[in-house]
Amino acid sequence: MKILVTGSKGFIGKNLIVSLKEKGYTNILEYDKDSEKEMLENYCIESDIIYHLAGSNRPKEISDFSDTNIGLTEEIINYLEKHNRNCPIVFASSIQAEKENPYGMSKKEAENVLFEYGTRTNTKIMIYRFPNVFGKWCRPNYNSVIATFCYNIARGLPISINEPAKVMELVYIDDLVNELLLCLTGEQHEKDKYCFVPITYSITLKNIADNIENFRKIRTTKDIPDLSSSIISKLYSTYISYIPQNEFSYELDMHIDTRGSFTEFLKTLDKGQISVNISKPGIIKGNHWHHSKTEKFLVVYGQGIIRLRQIDSKETIQYLVNGEKLTVVDIPPGYTHNIENLGNSDMVTIMWVNEVFDPKHPDTFYLEV
Repeated sequence: MKILVTGSKGFIGKNLIVSLKEKGYTNILEYDKDSEKEMLENYCIESDIIYHLAGSNRPKEISDFSDTNIGLTEEIINYLEKHNRNCPIVFASSIQAEKENPYGMSKKEAENVLFEYGTRTNTKIMIYRFPNVFGKWCRPNYNSVIATFCYNIARGLPISINEPAKVMELVYIDDLVNELLLCLTGEQHEKDKYCFVPITYSITLKNIADNIENFRKIRTTKDIPDLSSSIISKLYSTYISYIPQNEFSYELDMHIDTRGSFTEFLKTLDKGQISVNISKPGIIKGNHWHHSKTEKFLVVYGQGIIRLRQIDSKETIQYLVNGEKLTVVDIPPGYTHNIENLGNSDMVTIMWVNEVFDPKHPDTFYLEV
């Protein structure tokens, strides 16, 4: 199957082409604004399906709306009719097509041209009116507020919000691409002659900005947001994609002493926190218990022993642990516990606790095992 993608270097086009190749489609005909014009006719002749994603939404001249959104669509149709081709066409329109603005009206006219052509030639036409699309590889400071917010906030630059209560209708790029792939097998979602992406979101501009601001603070607060919310999880992935390449890494605040170090890694409101503990040879850490806190210890490097004793018992429970056979040890409430490095090198332990540490209520009481 040969697949023509117009707007191949654009946000949606780039993501779609990557996914098509992942699915094993290798005959992809890529057409963009810098392609040679005569290529388009040849591509139309060869294509088994056309993803017409090219469009103009912020041109220098208003006339460009008509030239690109309508003109390029008519050009594709002319080539198909000239060579008696009637391959399916998937068209990226916009919810703006319902509005009386130059961009929306040009998209609406392109839709009409395609529907008329489809009826006349019995060609399958699949038109999507996309809401605001967000995700990786979207151009910032252009026509995506989320891309702009992510780009600027990741760089400590100011953002502007004129209507904080404005509700944005959003679709995530991966959800959109997954839907477009269904067009290859005739499984696309359709209703009232239009196709649609079944997963969309509504969220205010202020909520978007607040979440992205919080994403930036994670490096210092270590507080991971509630990623059980699909929109927040996708916004977070989007934000990470806009971090400058020379700033992917960042240092953690290590609490170092003669025994080794203790470093908080991540915190969550509902799933506790994760820390990294490093112990020098022969060092014993712990010898305390908790009323409510429960922990999981995982030695990932070195070798040691974990000891536990119920506070009203004389019986000690012991577990030999090492980084060559990863074993998790649960630390229940009401058990005093410690961990000792038995090796000749540093021992590294990943520690999870079900509650984020609160210095006002530490719930930690000294008692030797």
